[in-house]
Amino acid sequence: MISKETLFALSLFPYLGFLWFIGRTPQTPRLALYGFYGTLVFVAITIPAGIYSQLHYGVSLANVDWLHGGAEIFLTLTNILVVLGFAQAVRELKMKN
Repeated sequence: MISKETLFALSLFPYLGFLWFIGRTPQTPRLALYGFYGTLVFVAITIPAGIYSQLHYGVSLANVDWLHGGAEIFLTLTNILVVLGFAQAVRELKMKN
């Protein structure tokens, strides 16, 4: 059985591959691409927050509301960038047709 930490670490490789391919596709909306890259920043923020939560409070990140909420706000912002980027691309495509 693979631990959740190992699975999480391994999941970064396919995501990096996804970013590599989508970043080379000229049709990818820039704003959406920033959102996808922002997800990596979310991961970079969440890992130290989880470690801090475990060391300082003795519980997982999900059990420390102010830390977990802060991390989730950043994830929400990256998701908004992805949605706005693709919505803008759809509007531009409809205007062309």
